[in-house]
Amino acid sequence: MTPSPCHATPDAAALAAAQQDRAQLALLRAHRRAHRRRAEAALPLPARMAEHLEAPPLTRGQRLADGVAATIGSWRFIVIQSTAIVLWISGNVLVGANAWDPYPFILLNLLLSFQAAYTAPAIMMSQNRQSELDRRHAQSDYEINVKAELEIELLHEKIDILKEQELLALTQAVRELSAQLDTLSKRLP
Repeated sequence: MTPSPCHATPDAAALAAAQQDRAQLALLRAHRRAHRRRAEAALPLPARMAEHLEAPPLTRGQRLADGVAATIGSWRFIVIQSTAIVLWISGNVLVGANAWDPYPFILLNLLLSFQAAYTAPAIMMSQNRQSELDRRHAQSDYEINVKAELEIELLHEKIDILKEQELLALTQAVRELSAQLDTLSKRLP
């Protein structure tokens, strides 16, 4: 028995849709591979090699900048500095006319300005180094995500192929059973 046209159309449409999906996935994979090759080629060779190596040891200046940033960015520093400023101002107010830094506390302002002038660049150096590390980690995460996405797409493709094979096997089984039913119905009076 030949299958009816209504049974042939969904199979053909499903196969055409599956082929179109596979073609789109192949184009997407090719695009991502080309993008990865361009991104890797844009990096200088030492940078490409350094991504897989440990971070280089910190220089003395980098360690100092990190130490300053860690110290200044802590509650301990804020409490100590606030206490020192309160003691400075209180001491100068209580001494009165013989104060070492009378009101408007010009020496205190000078000391705080010096502190700000030297700590701000140190903090910026530490932040710049940290942002470079973060950029490297983000690039590594991106590459891992792209690879994982490609693997997931391959798994989806394999599952789709298995579904298609199962659907074709079921369709063939239905056809064979239909043929057997037709044969049996013809034998019966």
